[in-house]
Amino acid sequence: MYVCVCRAVTENEVHDCIAAGARSAKQIRDTTGAGGDCATCVRKICAILKRSEELTTA
Repeated sequence: MYVCVCRAVTENEVHDCIAAGARSAKQIRDTTGAGGDCATCVRKICAILKRSEELTTA
């Protein structure tokens, strides 16, 4: 599923960034471009980051 329609960034690409060490929406934007245009996807990216954090600390 697309997280960022403007840049055609998928949820899997965001997960790959997190697995590679990204810990913020800015880091994901710098890698994928997601959130660099209309920024509508930033909230979704933050939710994915939060869920990832919760899974790693549980």
